[in-house]
Amino acid sequence: MKTQKTTVGSVSQEVLAFTAGRDVELDVNLIQADCIGTAAHVTMLSKMKVNPAIITAEERRKVIAELKEIIVQADEGLFEIRLADQDVHLAVERTLTEKLGDLGKKIHTCRSRNDQVAVDLRLYSREQILGTLDAATSLISALLIFAKKNEKVPMVGRTHMQPGMPSSVGLWAAAHTESLLDDCALLINAYELNDQCPLGSAASYGVPLPIDRELTSALLGFSRPTHTVLYANNGRGKLESVVLGAMSQVMLSLSRMAQDLMLFTMPEFGYFTLPDELCTGSSIMPQKKNPDVIELVRARATRVKACELAVYDLIKGSPGGYNRDLQDAKEPFMDGIAMTRACLLVLAPFVQTIQVNKDALIAGFTPDVFATDRALELVGQGVPFRDAYHHVKENLGELESMDPVKAIEQKTHLGAPLGIDWELLNDRAKAVAETVREKRRIIDRAVAKLLKM
Repeated sequence: MKTQKTTVGSVSQEVLAFTAGRDVELDVNLIQADCIGTAAHVTMLSKMKVNPAIITAEERRKVIAELKEIIVQADEGLFEIRLADQDVHLAVERTLTEKLGDLGKKIHTCRSRNDQVAVDLRLYSREQILGTLDAATSLISALLIFAKKNEKVPMVGRTHMQPGMPSSVGLWAAAHTESLLDDCALLINAYELNDQCPLGSAASYGVPLPIDRELTSALLGFSRPTHTVLYANNGRGKLESVVLGAMSQVMLSLSRMAQDLMLFTMPEFGYFTLPDELCTGSSIMPQKKNPDVIELVRARATRVKACELAVYDLIKGSPGGYNRDLQDAKEPFMDGIAMTRACLLVLAPFVQTIQVNKDALIAGFTPDVFATDRALELVGQGVPFRDAYHHVKENLGELESMDPVKAIEQKTHLGAPLGIDWELLNDRAKAVAETVREKRRIIDRAVAKLLKM
């Protein structure tokens, strides 16, 4: 059996390939994070009160210079993670050792790949969550513009998919907007849970040297370190599951909106018309204009939820401390986030270019849609509700002359078709955008200061 020499010993090639799995590919997404995490760790080591110093200030500058070069190479697609490296962490260490000799061998002092991957994934997560929030606010902005523009356009409100009561296009779009705003709150909550630095926990049990975990946390722009070193690593998988849980709620909102669009763009409804350039054709039917994008949004909602459950199932029976099972959480974690961001980005142009067919919307009103409104009109004249209910039920013919435009004009209370607080929804969207800007300012300042030699 052939063996392969690695940074951490020789191992059979078959075992190396099996245990490395897809990390060689997936860890390309973590190169910058690993370099930044290493920069913070080396900076902390250079300030540690030990004699002799593990890493001097000058040695720190040399390491930072090489880490910055790796980041540049990664941006250009030139940094290689080899199978013998197993992952990004040992690829960075190998490169530093090749460039700096014994100095490169010092950088792993007081840390394990366990806390390396934990901090890398948290650095990666915070960027991905902020990017998801950016994409969500773009879609929310498009929905709010669409909703306000069509505030007074009548639309049949449905329950059980059957005609129910007079509603409006504005209310339909505003409802999907509010759902996404709640999803943003979940994403921000996931960000706050993620905003803890596990670095310095080593193999989950700390080290017998006076490392400064508060310093590394601050250097990386985290709000605080995780407290117990064991939970710093036990939090792996759990944290990814939390983030994917927020992503799956975003996808739930998108899937329901996509389903509505599927129905309302059918010729039998004709309420909305999708733009030709955002639809696809058929290989055999020349006339087809297929809404493939929104069909795939529905499908990917299922896939994102499957990613969340995959991570959950991987960790639900794991004992405390690191277990290699966690490695297989990385792929569904990255996939689930990528799919969510892609769906948000692709739906914004749909909303911006949907054509609203007012005549078809009004034609969808049959007299029975006004039944509840008429019953409540009688209540307003002093008739007990149940008597009014039965009167309308037995005299539906009285509803023939009711006007859908006038019907929605009567609904002015909070959140009704003509009672939507546009300022409230816009303020919530602006608050999300400001949260993203502030988090980015904190990160950018910290990283820029860290990498400044």
